[in-house]
Amino acid sequence: MTNHLDRTDRTLLRLLQAEGRLSHAELAARVHLSPSAVLRRVQRLEASGVIVGYAARLDAQALGLGLAAFVRVQLAAHSHAAIDQFARVLAQAEEVVACHALTGEMDYLLEVRVADLEHFSRFLLDRLLNDAGVADVNSSFVLRTVKSAPGLPLHEP
Repeated sequence: MTNHLDRTDRTLLRLLQAEGRLSHAELAARVHLSPSAVLRRVQRLEASGVIVGYAARLDAQALGLGLAAFVRVQLAAHSHAAIDQFARVLAQAEEVVACHALTGEMDYLLEVRVADLEHFSRFLLDRLLNDAGVADVNSSFVLRTVKSAPGLPLHEP
């Protein structure tokens, strides 16, 4: 689909990533199209799977989730059952805001958001190391965030 996106589609996507609450009329004014033309384009982008949903971005600090960590995980076993068990544990762990399967020495990289070090310790000891079939973890705590992009890069073809 990305090779079928024209400049207007990319502009609409940039605007929606930055300001997801813009009305179709506001979007139309910014891209110099009619609201009905913008509505058709947005519906096409949704139907094709380019736009997968809408969400509010929340401030972790304001919600009392002041500690961010990246946790590299190595599983004890790599069978389908072990991977499924790990996935089940993570699906129920609201502290994990992202999980990526990796190449290299470790199997997964988790992004974890918790209130404090005590909360992180409970998550790590009670859930991750106890139930998920994990052999090894290596944690790094975020000192400060230098960049956190609100969306994906949308380069011109």
